[in-house]
Amino acid sequence: MTEANVSWSLTTLIWLFGRNGDYGGFGVASSWFDLVLRLVHGVGSCLWFGFELEFLWDSVVSLEFVEFHFELGFDLCCVACGVLLEVVRRSSIREELVGAWLGSSSFLVRLSSCSWSKVGSLVSSEVGVRRWAARGVLARACLETDYRLRIHVSDANHSRWEIPQSLLHRPALSSLAFPTTITTTTTLNLTLSHPTSLLSFTLHTTTPFSFSVSRPSSPTPLLSTPLTHPLLFKPQLIRLSSSLPSSASLFGLGEHTKPTFKLQFPQTLTLWNSDIASSNVDLNLYGSHPFYLDVREDGEAHGVVWVNSNGMDVIYEGDTVTWRVIGGVVDLYVFAGPTAEDVVGQYTEQVGRPAPMPYWSFGFHQCRYGYHDVYELESVVAGYAKAKIPLDVMWTDIDYTDAYKDFTLDPVHFPVDKMQPFVETLHKNGQRCVVILDPGISVNNTYGTFVRGMKADIFIKRYGVPYLGVVWPGPVYFPDFVNPATANFWADEIIRFRKLLPVDGLWIDMNEISNFNTSEPTPHSTLDDPPYKINNSGVHRPINNKTVPATAVHYGNISEYNAHNLYGYLEARATHAALIRATGERPFVLSRSTFIGSGKYTAHWTGDNSATWDDLAYSIPAILNFGLFGIPMVGADICGFNGNTTEELCRRWIQLGAFYPFARNHASVGTLPHELYRWESVAASSRKVLGLRYRLLPYFYTLMLEAHSTGLPIARPLFFSFPKEAKTYRIDSQFLLGRGVMVSPVIQQGATSVNVYFPAGN
Repeated sequence: MTEANVSWSLTTLIWLFGRNGDYGGFGVASSWFDLVLRLVHGVGSCLWFGFELEFLWDSVVSLEFVEFHFELGFDLCCVACGVLLEVVRRSSIREELVGAWLGSSSFLVRLSSCSWSKVGSLVSSEVGVRRWAARGVLARACLETDYRLRIHVSDANHSRWEIPQSLLHRPALSSLAFPTTITTTTTLNLTLSHPTSLLSFTLHTTTPFSFSVSRPSSPTPLLSTPLTHPLLFKPQLIRLSSSLPSSASLFGLGEHTKPTFKLQFPQTLTLWNSDIASSNVDLNLYGSHPFYLDVREDGEAHGVVWVNSNGMDVIYEGDTVTWRVIGGVVDLYVFAGPTAEDVVGQYTEQVGRPAPMPYWSFGFHQCRYGYHDVYELESVVAGYAKAKIPLDVMWTDIDYTDAYKDFTLDPVHFPVDKMQPFVETLHKNGQRCVVILDPGISVNNTYGTFVRGMKADIFIKRYGVPYLGVVWPGPVYFPDFVNPATANFWADEIIRFRKLLPVDGLWIDMNEISNFNTSEPTPHSTLDDPPYKINNSGVHRPINNKTVPATAVHYGNISEYNAHNLYGYLEARATHAALIRATGERPFVLSRSTFIGSGKYTAHWTGDNSATWDDLAYSIPAILNFGLFGIPMVGADICGFNGNTTEELCRRWIQLGAFYPFARNHASVGTLPHELYRWESVAASSRKVLGLRYRLLPYFYTLMLEAHSTGLPIARPLFFSFPKEAKTYRIDSQFLLGRGVMVSPVIQQGATSVNVYFPAGN
């Protein structure tokens, strides 16, 4: 039972009933209504009456048909954006008339003039957007298209953090492709549907309230909140659960390194962007993607994304999936599919189609952290040419910079007068150059980028001053990419640097944000020390550990607590725009940290893996997951980043890596060099598999066009093309390139053969 005090202007009330004898669109005149209206009008159009609103579950006739007890002795009922008075409930209103109120736009403005001191039950706002409220929680369900449903739950009395449209665009809640209808059942459940919709939403009249999303063609829910796990909605914790049938196979919810593509249970998947090496299994890594694909045994699929940038744990127990989110609101989208390909297309339509990548980026790339000088770069390029192994792009890690400062060149080892002719030679040979940028700007009054950043006032702040972190250059400030001015600052710095060295692409790293220091929490702050501890790093590590503290503040007084997971996404967006401005060409950006919609701006690699056979195998689920997330240009560091690789491992890795959408060899400082020409057996395999890749470049590029146009990934799981074959749901060692090429690599040490599953086909 929920109560609320409500005041209505009788003038407004009369207007809502209709004008010129039309009672709100019913087209039916009632003598009771005539009498009531005359009585009310006689009292005086300027009087206000207060009455108690009491919500009774057994009085609900439709999703927005709520009984109000009025002090004058008659009932006030709210039906789909209209208000009418009835003397005898259920006798003067018939259920079949409920639909007549839908689409009555004349009621929209007037209903908003109703002043609610406390929201307590089902109410209506926009035409076609159904909303209900209970215990101070306001929720709305909206069929935005025939295949996309949005469920939005917020605080009815207080504003809460939501990702602003300026940061992550999505359709406004009230924008609809078609009007919807509401029906009731004998159990008084309330269903939102449309004849052409692939989804229907049902509000169950239970205590506590629950809801479900289903296909009209099937009684099995796609999303269903169980009564045993009711919604919990607190200032710094939202808990929402959904029941799952035994036939559900879940994929997604990243970024984590997993031995399998299909999610196993029980497990907790934590989303909090962290600088944790991807060689660590089952820990929260660099990006946050609260999206999963659910494939049922009949091959039908649907998707669910929770658009929320706060830290969260997603607990998957087989028969339930439970979100525990430490802030924001519930903003769920359900995508109907019904195929897995359809789901990814619908998801990327919502969050942004993948950026089209330049043709050259599909060539082979070489990098290493620890190249000593420009002469070693020249030697590596020459080594590939001598071995007749194709090389399209040469990279440099932070070694090229002056004391690790962005937009600088080391005057001793990578001087400008040597680097310029090196890049010029690459360009003459049809090759490209990509360099790294980290977000931390060295605090140094002789450093032009720092001076200009301070003048523009674009750094993240804490306690009213720029927050001081520590990364490779030492003390640094971090640009605030929430601030619109930062994009201009960043673009200007990139343009200045490209005049010095005309690089072709940019690699943005350390943007979780990574910080070598852990700042002390603000005393008594529930931002730095929230009441619910997400399973950060698998040990409930404080969220401030090795990053910018949650009490730091972005532009617009947005806390790092809320914006943390957005940083890499926003930096990628700014870098993408800067390269377009600087070159006028299709940009290439590679980002370590990602979020919902990052694929619109950037490619991704799976981070700091290790030179192990396990890491080789883990790379397949990783690239398949990022295809689901709308980032199809993805790959892992070939031959392994950390640790010393072996000849056999490197040979097997290039045999797989040649078919990653993004193919780059990369190694860490202090490890043995593993360029592909270092062993003759690896060089021979490289010539063969990269030769095949280069013959397939038109095919890769066509798949990139398809990804940009439809959202479909380049590397795909087998069940995308063979959804009826349930065995394909568990295959982690094979994948498809588009629909025409199947890759089945050797990923076990010492193996000379491989077991391959061939789907039945047509």
